[in-house]
Amino acid sequence: MKNDLPTGLPPSVRPYHRTAEFTELTVPKGLQANHSTKPGVWGVIHVTSGALLYTIPAKDISRLLQAGETALIEPETEHHVNPQGAVCFYVEFLK
Repeated sequence: MKNDLPTGLPPSVRPYHRTAEFTELTVPKGLQANHSTKPGVWGVIHVTSGALLYTIPAKDISRLLQAGETALIEPETEHHVNPQGAVCFYVEFLK
């Protein structure tokens, strides 16, 4: 799989919601299956400790996110995450 994640948010988007922090034990099953954001909604994955595999199947992209790294989720783009051992992360939503 490629490692080319999307970069750059439109200048007009603003944060409006943030999830709780998830761990490898608390990450919802829905986040580990393909899902997408709504039209016009962007997401940013923030990994605070450990490692998380972020995959965008339709674009054949997969990237291992380490502590301190972020990844952009484009609107309506199917994706999923998988913890790689102990991890802590949250998702910030913008529109």
